[in-house]
Amino acid sequence: MIPFKVPSIFQDFSEQYPSAHQIHTIVKNGGNSARSSIARLWLSEGIPYAFKESPILYDEIRSWLAIRLDIDPKEISMTGSGRIGQSLAPVKLGTNFSEKSDLDLFVISESLLDRLRNDFNTWSFDFESGRIQAKNEREEKFWKDNLSRGHTYFSRGFFDAKLIPNYKDYTCASNIANTMWMLKAKLDVTPNAPKISEASIRCYKTWADFVRQVSINLA
Repeated sequence: MIPFKVPSIFQDFSEQYPSAHQIHTIVKNGGNSARSSIARLWLSEGIPYAFKESPILYDEIRSWLAIRLDIDPKEISMTGSGRIGQSLAPVKLGTNFSEKSDLDLFVISESLLDRLRNDFNTWSFDFESGRIQAKNEREEKFWKDNLSRGHTYFSRGFFDAKLIPNYKDYTCASNIANTMWMLKAKLDVTPNAPKISEASIRCYKTWADFVRQVSINLA
């Protein structure tokens, strides 16, 4: 019988919440397989650092979000500095999770992604046809950028809900935006809850899409 072989780069890597610099070293030297392992395990599973003092609160939040978004609680997780305790973003590498940090949630749900796609298609038609107009040049620039990014993201199996304006005509995106606002407000008044700057949701079609995109981000 051939035993399982742990990659040598992971031999002394056992922390539940490794530092951003430890992860950076692993993904820099471990190649694609190491990046995939980091994405599958450390960046998507277990109790997030932000909720290590009250793990059940994390599940209560997921249950509440599931009702609001009409998905299963197990389809909800989080990444970012709230997951491991430090930021992995190149410009913020190693910055500790704090009240200035965002809560980066993600959902694995084809049905939610389809609802967001419908909203995006409606918004893009409304914008390009002139049915709705941006309030100013700055917003118009953002909208054009979001339009381009949205098409790219969908082709890769994911989407950021915040790319769609929070207008009542775009029911799924508007519900998510309002839910994220409510989530922060509820966290602000909940004992032992993490204090955050804001919350957001990225939706993926499948777990494979999540692992692939996070691996790309880690490269």
